[in-house]
Amino acid sequence: MEFRRLGRSGLTISEIAYGNWLTHGSQVEEDAAHACVRAALDAGITTFDTADVYAGTKAESVLGRALAGQRREGLEIFTKVYWPTGPGRNDRGLSRKHIMESCTASLRRLQTDYVDLYQAHRYDVSVPLEETMTAFADLVRQGKVLYIGVSEWNAEQIAAGADLARQLGIQLISNQPQYSMLWRVIEEEVVPTSEKHGLSQIVWSPLAQGILTGKYLPGQQPPADSRGGHAEAGGSMQRFLRNDELLTRVQDLKPIAADLGLTMAQLAVAWVLQNQNVAAAIIGASRPEQVRDNVAAAGVTLDADVLARIDDVLGDVVERDPTKTARG
Repeated sequence: MEFRRLGRSGLTISEIAYGNWLTHGSQVEEDAAHACVRAALDAGITTFDTADVYAGTKAESVLGRALAGQRREGLEIFTKVYWPTGPGRNDRGLSRKHIMESCTASLRRLQTDYVDLYQAHRYDVSVPLEETMTAFADLVRQGKVLYIGVSEWNAEQIAAGADLARQLGIQLISNQPQYSMLWRVIEEEVVPTSEKHGLSQIVWSPLAQGILTGKYLPGQQPPADSRGGHAEAGGSMQRFLRNDELLTRVQDLKPIAADLGLTMAQLAVAWVLQNQNVAAAIIGASRPEQVRDNVAAAGVTLDADVLARIDDVLGDVVERDPTKTARG
């Protein structure tokens, strides 16, 4: 495993992080979830990402149980707040009330006294940014949170949040966007702004939710045992699965991966890690062997000619429109 600093902070994280969106508490049984976490730990992953909303709060609880007994100082545990976690009007968003209550609940579910990174899961246009950042600053001062991050904020929102954080005496050190060979909407605006303000990217869906494994073939139904074949989990993949040209281009990446001695998944994870503003790629898994396969991308360097070949193959199926931040 290789490690990188997160933003301009002193926090070091594993460049491949383990995330449990769509898996723990929903798509896989708890025994399988624990096996995947053990595989991640055995592979040298120290960074674990979750969110209060995943599986209706159950994902945090599963991760907390899976990590129980591990040396806390050797882990970086990340979670998020924003989406609804209950039926009430204040059970959502980035109000002070919801942030403080959600943090307390997340710590309880994760069985820890603090989280290393607490992230605003989206930008809340209905709440003054000052209220949100002040609540985060108070959590830092209380020792419940060590660092603050955001997820799927656009460049303007990141700049405003970073400036306000500095005024409050805390650091905004990360953004968690979707990023892959197929989805590059952060490159034009978010990455340069993040670099200016001292944030790194912790990217989710480096495999484009599995599309970049090459298992989905044009003109064919998704395999029944795949995420794309899962009624609930596959819903967010439809923009890819319905695009036969895109699926054909992805198949054309296979010779590039083979030439490098990599699996398609390893090529996809290695690709996002070539971006120096990316501190970590989040992988998910329903089986331990998927973890072991993805982790082999750590430390892989792709030469400029390889990156050019990938761009030539994918062509105009790549999404680059910066206005689509948070819409993927």
